[in-house]
Amino acid sequence: MTVRSLDLLDLPTLSRYRRDVLPLDSARLLTRGDPLGALAMLSYLNPRRHIYTAVASQDGASLMGQVTLKEGEPSARLTFLTPGEGLNGLTLPLLDHLAAQAAEWGAFHLLAEVDEDSPAFRSLRQSGFAMYAWQRVWKLPRLDAPSVKWTWREVEETDWPAVQSLHGQIIPALIQPVDSLPKQPAGLVCRPEGALQAYVAVISGTQGIWLQPLVPPDSGCTPEHLVGLAPLIPGWGKRPVYVCVRSYQTWLETALQDLGAEAGDRQAVMVRRMAKTQKVEQAVSAMEKVLVKPAAPVARAERFLAAEEIPPKK
Repeated sequence: MTVRSLDLLDLPTLSRYRRDVLPLDSARLLTRGDPLGALAMLSYLNPRRHIYTAVASQDGASLMGQVTLKEGEPSARLTFLTPGEGLNGLTLPLLDHLAAQAAEWGAFHLLAEVDEDSPAFRSLRQSGFAMYAWQRVWKLPRLDAPSVKWTWREVEETDWPAVQSLHGQIIPALIQPVDSLPKQPAGLVCRPEGALQAYVAVISGTQGIWLQPLVPPDSGCTPEHLVGLAPLIPGWGKRPVYVCVRSYQTWLETALQDLGAEAGDRQAVMVRRMAKTQKVEQAVSAMEKVLVKPAAPVARAERFLAAEEIPPKK
């Protein structure tokens, strides 16, 4: 078995797999389209971008996968596996290879999104991924721009502490390092009467617009007010608009359903942790402790501690 990076000779094979791709990054798929399109293939070969595609092969069978990392983010993402129906014994070595590349870039986590009934769910679990949330993507109906101006606007530097506070209130503490905010202010905020009531991260591409909201249940900026984003997002009304709802904001689903939004399949949001803090113990000999003479005021305490730490001779 060999696992290596994609090269030009693999492009014909990659193009043959276009109809059998297992997408693992929903936002990228819905905003940019086919991950094996012509423009995407060229970007895979750009060494200046953190986009890495690898090929695992053995006995005539092959499997390809991709990992990406945006600048300044702590988590890398699996983009796709292909052929999606051909997951086999090559899957785990390929995932390990892609994880190693993400770790080399400095990523702390590797994320993937997959339908809960997909065969890839089990493969990801076997490769060290754990599910930390579920999500459902809702497609908004075509909504006309409002005749009145809502209180949405682009986030500013002065808004960011309030956005971070809102993030801390809504996202469970254990997954905040994984589901993190960008380091620099980005997105849109709703501040009726001056108080921050909602925040929306926006990803816009040629194929669609992706909204990731943070909205507390008692907010005055409900999903019905999302139409107020129309004047602020280029392409609204011309491209599909998707709203991603995570398991810690399920109350949004009822409001989106009442709005006429179309629900997608439930997906598992999974993470593979690649770095963790460990305490490293360093052995110190009794002779080294004797040679280190503490100051007079703490001499007796130091001798007591040293005596407690030195194991008795058998």
